[in-house]
Amino acid sequence: MDDWRAAVGRAQQANERHRPVDVGTEVVTRPASPATATVHSLLRHFRDKGLECVPDPLELRDGIEKLRFIEGDSGGQGWFHQHTDQGVASAARLLRTIHDASVDWAPPAEAIWGAPAVPGDEVVYCQGDPGPWNFVWRDHAAVALVDWDFLHPAPRLDDVAYALRWFAPMRCDEFTREWHHFPDVPDRRHRIEVFLDAYGELPAFDVVDTVCRRIQAIRDHARSLAEEGHEPQRTWVADGALDREAAEIRWIESHRALLS
Repeated sequence: MDDWRAAVGRAQQANERHRPVDVGTEVVTRPASPATATVHSLLRHFRDKGLECVPDPLELRDGIEKLRFIEGDSGGQGWFHQHTDQGVASAARLLRTIHDASVDWAPPAEAIWGAPAVPGDEVVYCQGDPGPWNFVWRDHAAVALVDWDFLHPAPRLDDVAYALRWFAPMRCDEFTREWHHFPDVPDRRHRIEVFLDAYGELPAFDVVDTVCRRIQAIRDHARSLAEEGHEPQRTWVADGALDREAAEIRWIESHRALLS
């Protein structure tokens, strides 16, 4: 499986996970993971604060979670909405809102994280996978962030760096046209600036170095899950995903002038 196929596959899976199980219903039913109870605790915290930009957790029972459906485009349909500056900025503002609202959450004593915790200053609770496919979109604006399977505590830049890779996108021209569906290769540096300006105040950081470190962390996590026998990571690693991610890091490092 090529890297772009893996990305498209994740987008399609996210769209399926967020779609109501029965047409005409407002409930999404998904298999639960060991981290789902922790995720539901955070989602209830957000909802109690009046945030409607995250799923409303309805039930967790017998290995199944139920969430209230949020109307809009997600998954593979999300790529088109974020082609505009408006779309990029809306996603950044929404991510900032979520990070800010997470600061005063008290995780349960038995909290289980979907990805490794990352130490650092001003740790928030990161969604862990904030690509365009996991936002819900209406009229080129991000209105919600779904699929919290990789929830973990980390500095804000952990989510920001992940998002920049996909929103810029910090990828080769071929992938940008064919799999991000841009008719022409966009000004990546401009889109990075739009995202960061909309997100707001952040500590100074090197975009290229930070994004590359984030991709490396993804590689390390995927390798660890694969070694433990988890799917789909075991299949991805067997199909060469780690080598392709390494190639993506090299592309970013060798095209620094386009990105920062």
